[in-house]
Amino acid sequence: MKNICYPGTKIILILLLLSGAGRNCLFAQKKTGETLPKNDQTVDSIAFHLYTDSLKKEVQNYINVDGHLAGGGWLPLTTKEISFATDGGRFYGNNLVIDKNSDKQKITITATYIRNKNLRCTTTIYLKTANEEEKLKTKEEALGNGKKKGNPKAAF
Repeated sequence: MKNICYPGTKIILILLLLSGAGRNCLFAQKKTGETLPKNDQTVDSIAFHLYTDSLKKEVQNYINVDGHLAGGGWLPLTTKEISFATDGGRFYGNNLVIDKNSDKQKITITATYIRNKNLRCTTTIYLKTANEEEKLKTKEEALGNGKKKGNPKAAF
């Protein structure tokens, strides 16, 4: 591996290492083809950390899977490290797209860590069922209906 340093880079690297952030920064700069070190950077489990409680049809629903490191902390994983399987929709990277004609009420997703097929997790996520064509209130409607007179704390 070549060491390329630009002016000021050594000082920044020293500060990162002293601050404790250097471990994660150096790991994030791992080049393709390098193997993981046999230390606290080893993924010992994976988990879904979803940004939503329901999926929408015809949009890219980002499915966030993180790897728990043996030394503590979490590492976001992509399809370079995770393979996805689902009973509905198609994956484009970490994004799940569900067809607008799908009649499913829920989708089951399984993520498997590519480097260790024994590390796998499954989750079930419901599809959003609310009317997508709901009309939002105008600014005037929202402000007019939202105002209450009196002390809001006095309602107890």
